[in-house]
Amino acid sequence: MERLLTIVLAGGEGQRLLPLTKERSKPSVPFGGKYRIIDFTLSNCVNSGIRQIYILTQYRSESLNEHIQDGWGLSSTGLGDFIYTVPPQQKIGREWYRGTADALRQNLNLIKKRDFDHVLILSGDHIYKMNYRHFRYYHRKKKTDLTVAAIKVEKEQATKKLGVIEVDQSYKMIGFKEKPLRPKTIPDEPNYVLASMGIYLFKTSTLIEILQDMPADDFGQEIIPTMLDKFDVYCYDYEKENRIEDFVVQVIDGKRESILVERIRDSSYWRDVGSIDLYYEASMDLVGVDPLFNLYGQKWPLRTYQKTVPPSKFILGGSAQESIVSDGCIISGGTVRNSILSPGVLVERDTVVESSIIFDNSIIEPFSRIRRAIIDKDVVIKSGASIGWNLEADKQQGCTLSEGGIVVVPKGATIYPT
Repeated sequence: MERLLTIVLAGGEGQRLLPLTKERSKPSVPFGGKYRIIDFTLSNCVNSGIRQIYILTQYRSESLNEHIQDGWGLSSTGLGDFIYTVPPQQKIGREWYRGTADALRQNLNLIKKRDFDHVLILSGDHIYKMNYRHFRYYHRKKKTDLTVAAIKVEKEQATKKLGVIEVDQSYKMIGFKEKPLRPKTIPDEPNYVLASMGIYLFKTSTLIEILQDMPADDFGQEIIPTMLDKFDVYCYDYEKENRIEDFVVQVIDGKRESILVERIRDSSYWRDVGSIDLYYEASMDLVGVDPLFNLYGQKWPLRTYQKTVPPSKFILGGSAQESIVSDGCIISGGTVRNSILSPGVLVERDTVVESSIIFDNSIIEPFSRIRRAIIDKDVVIKSGASIGWNLEADKQQGCTLSEGGIVVVPKGATIYPT
């Protein structure tokens, strides 16, 4: 049986997600109420039978380290299972990680000390469901040195943001450009490109060879384009090859039934939540009667650290429509619409929260109004205050305004009426 080592790159600084990443790394940003972004990659691993995982951390890693320790304590010395966080150790110089390839090069000992046949390299800051078993099978079938997962996206989404791939009819890679200004589109589809998902499956011997012989820091910028002349590199069509079958709960003729369905949307859903607007859009994909991305499957569970908090309650006429409400919330006479509430949020009387994301333990006092906002942890919105209605006033109180008009209230802030 071929042995696989998985390495999750989770050191992202997340500058475009500020102020959410002021005190935490990008993979540890809360998402979907009770989860963190990295939980989706790690859930994919465990659901795919992958249990030998190193997580490479770097910037502002305290919150991420605690989350992994508390919520992902997978370790069995007898079976060889583990999920370990590995901080930068400057093993081959005085530098921090200069890129994705350099992060692997500085940790080559992790790859060499065990007899692994392949190395799966993942990003810890994307939202998706992927069965890596299918990915591994495709890689073995092609007998390739490297397989890169790819997804079709609109040209504008990839411009200066994603790696763009060219393939032949067999899906062998013939070109790669990282974050191009003018992406090369798919033949016969001038508005779409084939974009790298940052998911790589290497033959171990190939990975060791290129890290030792190529003085390059980044897979996308330097290593993958250079490999095309010497190695076999194939592309994995995520939308075509990936399939997630799951049980979802539906109500039919007044009866609650659990039905096995093939979640085509879940199987093809992938989001880079690298900016405030992208993060907000992906979050809004979770709410609604039939969401674009479903958190409620039973066969492909999404795991996280479970806080010990009481159930949520709705009192004094409090209500929530088309919303996700986590444990420990109290909706006391307020109204929540099309929003996501993390654990421990208090929404008081005569308050309206619309199309917003509220992080843990924030308090929305009476007569407040919030729309199209992201409220970080431990925020207090004072009685009568509003967020998202007067953007200039919001900025004067220390809030950040995204290009798309999303207001972000920083952690621990207090917002007063203006």
